[in-house]
Amino acid sequence: MSHRLIDAMERQAVVPALKDPAQLETCLSCPGEVVFLLCGDILTLEPLLRRLHEAGKKVVVHADLVAGLAPKDIAVDFLQRCGADGIISTRPHLVRRSRELGLLSVLRVFIIDSKALSNLHRESEEARPDAIEILPGAMPQVIERLCGTTRVPLIAGGLLSGKADILAALGAGARCVSTSDSDLWAL
Repeated sequence: MSHRLIDAMERQAVVPALKDPAQLETCLSCPGEVVFLLCGDILTLEPLLRRLHEAGKKVVVHADLVAGLAPKDIAVDFLQRCGADGIISTRPHLVRRSRELGLLSVLRVFIIDSKALSNLHRESEEARPDAIEILPGAMPQVIERLCGTTRVPLIAGGLLSGKADILAALGAGARCVSTSDSDLWAL
């Protein structure tokens, strides 16, 4: 069964990835319901989540990028307590814990070579994510190939430099794209 936020991400197609708190105001005014939070620390996380929630956003926090958190299952419990609606991580055990707690669970994978591509199936089986974020996202042939071999929804992220890259990723089968380029958030 698909997590409810997958449908919301598909509807907006471009998910803002907030990696600099200076872009918060721009992010708050973006269309769409979901935001990926790629910044913050254990002291600033709750105020960031509160501001985003007040604007009606669901927030998926990149657990690996929150300063002050250890890569332990308890970190996911902390993120849930702070108000995160989901997590992103490169660590399968954190993704698995997120899913156990009912949060959206996104496994982020860097496809840098054929070995990383072949390891994806094993990591996906271990983590059981709701979605997999593939980086870099500007690889439509790889996205298309992966969409043919996995039933887990794919998100394309990283190195998307314009509308053509976004359309290529979506056309290859990605359910949505994530980008920190605020010029692309309103597409």
